[in-house]
Amino acid sequence: MEQRIGSSSQPLEGAGFDPAFIPGLTSPGSGAKADDGPEDAKAEQDERVEEADDAEHTASGEAETSGEPSSAQPGGPEGADEADDEEAPDGPVFEASDRRARIVADHKGVRLALDDQQCEFRWDEIGAVETESPRFGKRFTITVHTPDRRWYPIEIEAASRAKFTEWDEQLDAVLDAYFEEGEEGDKAAEDDAA
Repeated sequence: MEQRIGSSSQPLEGAGFDPAFIPGLTSPGSGAKADDGPEDAKAEQDERVEEADDAEHTASGEAETSGEPSSAQPGGPEGADEADDEEAPDGPVFEASDRRARIVADHKGVRLALDDQQCEFRWDEIGAVETESPRFGKRFTITVHTPDRRWYPIEIEAASRAKFTEWDEQLDAVLDAYFEEGEEGDKAAEDDAA
């Protein structure tokens, strides 16, 4: 008696066995060669990945030679902030952050961020900036007031209470340098108009 190794029956096809079966289309397994083993399939996949990487490097090289900014270059979207920082005048900058909140005050204005929400105020949009340090706890509150009677508070958790005085001094230096300039410019414009 002869014994056969392996199954002689063909795999069943149809909607009863494969919910994605569409009559007339070949199954994904039928397009592969019968002699391809797992090693051959892995080698083909590695080869495709290498080709994609080569194509990506070639495209980025062409972008560099053509002068188009890519995201990895300083002129790209991620490098835009770096380019702005290079053009920034030498002046005081206040920056404080914790795990959720962040505030930056510099020559552009005041930028607040809490989790995924952000807002930015130019110096001409700000009516006042108020700080408050609690009697107990480590949460430093900064409130930006606008001329239209709206306010935007943000709380920054400090590592220690000693940071409160340091942050107050840094913020005062920024406000003296930039906020007062805007008011003096407005007064000069009013005097010219009178």
